[in-house]
Amino acid sequence: MKVALLQTELAWEESEENIVRIDNHINNLEPTPNLIVLPEMFNTGFTMNTEKNAQSMDGAAVQWMIEKSAMLTTAICGSVIIKEDDHYYNRFLWVDSGEVKAIYDKRHLFRMADEHHYFSAGKSSPVIEYKGWKIMPRVCYDLRFPVWSRSTDIDLQIYVANWPSPRIAAWDKLLLARAIENQCFVIGVNRIGSDGSGKDYLGHSIVVDPKGNPQTPEEKEDEGWITSELDLELLNDFREKFPLAMDADKFVIQH
Repeated sequence: MKVALLQTELAWEESEENIVRIDNHINNLEPTPNLIVLPEMFNTGFTMNTEKNAQSMDGAAVQWMIEKSAMLTTAICGSVIIKEDDHYYNRFLWVDSGEVKAIYDKRHLFRMADEHHYFSAGKSSPVIEYKGWKIMPRVCYDLRFPVWSRSTDIDLQIYVANWPSPRIAAWDKLLLARAIENQCFVIGVNRIGSDGSGKDYLGHSIVVDPKGNPQTPEEKEDEGWITSELDLELLNDFREKFPLAMDADKFVIQH
């Protein structure tokens, strides 16, 4: 599966400007991958101004994802602020060939930014099935909670983020850890630049293989695409030779 990660600056609370910027990046992407991964809150930046920036599932950002994925006949994912039934969600959207196929509402809300005061936490953990792959969607702060991301049969975990520079070392290490402990590929996509609350971002978007080895350049901090090809046969062969899952502890997550 060919994947493309977009590491980009995000204009603060300027949805139309961000969509135009991302659209231009996609128009210059060749060849078209099977999957395009965008950062967390890719159209606004990580803002708590929910009333101003929230959209419905019929909003412009979602419609753009639908139209773009249909035009490219590929999958696009990233998170957007969605208002639904008087609740606000930091929602990961998986859009494939012109249709929203899956959603995941961020479970762990970043209390150090008061995210838990403005957003409702998600309770479900969907598994996205795509081209023979089983995929687990996650958003930013979720990365710090290994129990929530524990799995013995997920092939790929995707973390979309606005992860600021003071804690970038944790981002780098935890992405490797999630790949190693779950024997799966991991994608982490983080933004760059500065936001309206004064936070700086360094990027470090990456693809990690099931052994914890980076498949893409480490600590990349400039704007642009990071591309890679994921090999499901390689993953299955590694799991067969090193069956870690057979000795994994059993547990139940309380919602």
